[in-house]
Amino acid sequence: MANLTRIDPLDNLFRGFFVRPVDFNGQPQQAPAIRMDVREQADAYLVHAEMPGVKKEDIHVVVEGNQVSISAEVRQESEVREGERTLRSERYYGKLSRSFQLEQDLDDERAVARFTDGVLELTLPKRIASPSKRLAIQ
Repeated sequence: MANLTRIDPLDNLFRGFFVRPVDFNGQPQQAPAIRMDVREQADAYLVHAEMPGVKKEDIHVVVEGNQVSISAEVRQESEVREGERTLRSERYYGKLSRSFQLEQDLDDERAVARFTDGVLELTLPKRIASPSKRLAIQ
């Protein structure tokens, strides 16, 4: 015979919110995705990536051929006050990363990255394909 237990979802919600930190069923908190927009212009790609809570010096962008990799580390600022305890913490601390490929190879020497108000803006110029050259046979 199976044991049945009645679960009241509101009971767990209020108990977790007001009394103790919410238990995420024993699963580690997952890293949030880096949300971004990618636009194509005639001579370049424009990328806007949201990275709230990240400092400019903790962001790394690697351009290799037509692949772009963005990574960052969000560090936890330890702010412990006497007589205080944390009841709930939902902010993420750790490493973020995202890689994607574009249709055309990129000119990594002319690429520009800016970080303003939690948004990373990449200007990735397309590599100009040199016309094929016919070699003379000697």
